[in-house]
Amino acid sequence: MRLFDSKAHKSPAHARLYATIEVIYTIVDFTAAGLFIAGSIMFFLPSAKTPALWCFLVGSICFALKPTLRLIRQLRYVQLDKIDALAKAEQSG
Repeated sequence: MRLFDSKAHKSPAHARLYATIEVIYTIVDFTAAGLFIAGSIMFFLPSAKTPALWCFLVGSICFALKPTLRLIRQLRYVQLDKIDALAKAEQSG
């Protein structure tokens, strides 16, 4: 198993993990976009500049979560592969 292998669906557990992370990734993407849109609209109102800045900050954090989620998925793939290898070794030994 290579890190960042796009054909990593070796088992149902791999596929389930991939689907779960993709759903979370999409939610984070929409959240970030929504926060940036809301912050941009609020920025036109002088009284709403502080909430607008908070929207931009939280939206930026959401964008930082995206590569983090992908890294977590890949590390979990490696962990799943080690568990599979241990199970195979136990069966053959």
